[in-house]
Amino acid sequence: MAVDKESKNQQLSKFTADHKGRKLTTNQGVRVSHTDDSLKAGSRGPTLMEDFHFREKMTHFDHERIPERVVHARGFGAHGFFEVYESMAEYTRAKFLQDPSVKTPTFVRFSTVVGSRGSFDLARDVRGFATKFYTEEGNFDLVGNNIPIFFIQDAIKFPDLVHAIKPEPKSEVPQAAAAHDTFWDFVSSTPETAHMVMWVLSDRGIPRSFRHMEGFGVNTFRFVNARGKARFVKFHWKPKLGTHSLVWDEAQKLNGKDPDFHRRDLWDAIERGDYAEYEFGVQMIEEEDEFKYDFDILDPTKFWPEEKIPVKIIGRMVLNRNVDNFFAETEQVAFHPGHVVPGIDFSNDPLLQGRLFSYLDTQLIRLGGPNFAEIPINRPVVRVHNNQRDGYHRMTIDRGQVAYSPNYLQNNDPQPDTEHGYVHYQEKVDGRKVRERSESFKDFYSQATLFWNSMSEAEKKRIISAFHFEVGNVMDKEVRKRVVETFNNVDGELARQIAIGIGVEPPSSPGGSGVTDSSPAVSIENTVFEAKTRKVAILVENGFDASELKQVRDALHEAGMVTETVGKNQGMLASTDGQELEVDKNHFVTGSIKYDAVYIPGGQESVDNLMKQGYVIHFINEAFKHYKPIGASNEAVELLRGTQVGSLIRTSDEPSNDMGVVTIQNARDMSSFSRELIKAIAAHRHWDRMELTGKISA
Repeated sequence: MAVDKESKNQQLSKFTADHKGRKLTTNQGVRVSHTDDSLKAGSRGPTLMEDFHFREKMTHFDHERIPERVVHARGFGAHGFFEVYESMAEYTRAKFLQDPSVKTPTFVRFSTVVGSRGSFDLARDVRGFATKFYTEEGNFDLVGNNIPIFFIQDAIKFPDLVHAIKPEPKSEVPQAAAAHDTFWDFVSSTPETAHMVMWVLSDRGIPRSFRHMEGFGVNTFRFVNARGKARFVKFHWKPKLGTHSLVWDEAQKLNGKDPDFHRRDLWDAIERGDYAEYEFGVQMIEEEDEFKYDFDILDPTKFWPEEKIPVKIIGRMVLNRNVDNFFAETEQVAFHPGHVVPGIDFSNDPLLQGRLFSYLDTQLIRLGGPNFAEIPINRPVVRVHNNQRDGYHRMTIDRGQVAYSPNYLQNNDPQPDTEHGYVHYQEKVDGRKVRERSESFKDFYSQATLFWNSMSEAEKKRIISAFHFEVGNVMDKEVRKRVVETFNNVDGELARQIAIGIGVEPPSSPGGSGVTDSSPAVSIENTVFEAKTRKVAILVENGFDASELKQVRDALHEAGMVTETVGKNQGMLASTDGQELEVDKNHFVTGSIKYDAVYIPGGQESVDNLMKQGYVIHFINEAFKHYKPIGASNEAVELLRGTQVGSLIRTSDEPSNDMGVVTIQNARDMSSFSRELIKAIAAHRHWDRMELTGKISA
């Protein structure tokens, strides 16, 4: 196969139009003299049909919208590269997994699942994590989610799942939400969904950002090496910043204040050079060990516990370039699990088998026919040679009279590549044609219990609260009862706590699956804790202490964090010694929900001004309620005493850190305070406040 030496960026640049300094033309390249008025018979006469510019302009406008994706409609993408750490030749012949010196171009599309294209970013939902590798053997699409399992075991149930969770057909509400009768009716009628529901109602359902989110291939694939030996594999993306979440109250408020929060976060991070980075890992099981475990490795509602089957980290991906045009790239990118390269093959996972049909079928309707691979964002970096012709939106101009194989007139070209071409793994398949599932798929609750057992007490409380919101919105009381009965099969105490919050009787007999094991890897409290790229609000007014602010802000920046000054009004402020500072955001456009932490520098005049502002008190109280780090130095400590944080304030000339509230008084050197504040920010949230904030809220 001839490899096109051009990079993907170079290829895409051929289709990039820079219109600065250019003259207006039609789509046929004809220069246009006037575009503000249509051609008429007299200034007040009818528009003439011969106005080709008007007809082309209006026709294009009328057809600018294509059908949105049925699921994963709201997405956001970025370009990057992948590099393997060491040759994987022992396990797979896939060429892009061999040479650490080769950087393979990638494009990733993150998405929510349930909402429409115009919905908000922070719905409680699964997140899509789809990666296109532009390898020198063709495109490989790893189409996954931020949760390692799925709701259903067989793809034939996918239309039912989507119909149940989408807005109800009688009213077209609710948008981007599972908190309604039809979804929970489906859950309580389909026990295989129980495990996935536990993950979605955990912190995984509301990630802090795309940069703080794991990715999983979900389905079971195969690696096949050059000798034809195969192994079962699961694919993983692990974010270098760790896996972190928002809290539900925060997410709901952000959906009103900034419905593009996740999009904006990724765009801004890439623009400032804080590139999103993920390590790529695989779990592998030898074919002879297929039936070794107490779960079926082909069951897509089951994950492979990392404690039993470790994740081998084999490479990394860096997202370092934003798109030039959202529609042309992010909206038109077409993913398909069937886009694989030699060395990667499929398993008999019944969800995967159905996806191999469905994704291609979807692209045909969305992108207008079989030529969607010719759209620049979908083009491989290698030349395409085959005898397929014509169809909607054909862009390739094929030469010659031959469009079939075999042929004599063209020396049988293009010919199959018997040495390097894709060869399907020769798995022996034997069985009767039946509509049934394996008995090994019929354990619906054991791993749901395993997941529950793996959660910290704080995580469990948040899952129960999520059930109270989701199922509490179900109008039919019988459905609510059925939900409690379903999750009594997972854990008796979980079911009892759900029942208390949604107004139904707890189960008469406590249940559970009998599983007592746990898998620490699935708790995000065991993730990486990293302060880098965290966003800190600095509350300030006239009369602030410039030395304090500079010392702390410099330390935060040195640790890789982003700061924004927040004041009552935008404009310039003066410090106690006359230095000027520009306010980045005023009270109307921001709030504590947009930041990971809060810092208030000293300066008596500034603190006095802040104390008079109810917005500032709310800002601090809300950050405290959302378990975020809060720092205050010198005079600013008195400001905290007048908030819900007050009970945690200790008078000390040394830095104090109590439940993520960091203070210091009578200090001019802020280095020790800064170190303690950075430590608190790296911890992300301070869940030990949960009982305290509950009492305060009550």
